[in-house]
Amino acid sequence: MNNPLIESTALRDQRRNDALAILTHSVPYLHFMGIHAERRGSELTFVMRFRPTLLGNPDPPHLHGGATAGFLEVAASIQIAWDQLWPQIDSGSRDANTAHEMALPKTIDFTVDYLRAGNPSDAFARARVNRSGRRYTSVHVEAWQENHDKLFAQATGHFLMSE
Repeated sequence: MNNPLIESTALRDQRRNDALAILTHSVPYLHFMGIHAERRGSELTFVMRFRPTLLGNPDPPHLHGGATAGFLEVAASIQIAWDQLWPQIDSGSRDANTAHEMALPKTIDFTVDYLRAGNPSDAFARARVNRSGRRYTSVHVEAWQENHDKLFAQATGHFLMSE
């Protein structure tokens, strides 16, 4: 039995997943750092898989501050692009295959608060766009490891939108 509603929902989800895959594959830094995005509805969770090369201090082992900052900044940047892309994909005004053509926003400033040392394990992050205008966007990012209630870093960034 073919149900058009189920088929259209499956096609819409496939378009969303394809667009996210194309968007994230267009950023080589994600692959270099071992970062990927997981989608639940419109919400993205970024995952940075632990690798020993991410350590800054080997004894005791802690994540490098630069790796943490890069993780947070790329999560913010991809979230901004995703927030622009999501309604276009849903409305059909943009094809998922054109996601790689999206220009990522340029960082104006980015401030990281290191709340505790990052352990040698996978890290997770979610970004929230606080304000998005035609030229400027403000984002807040939170990162955790084992427990979302115990953040190890957070950041606030301001980005210049591409025209």
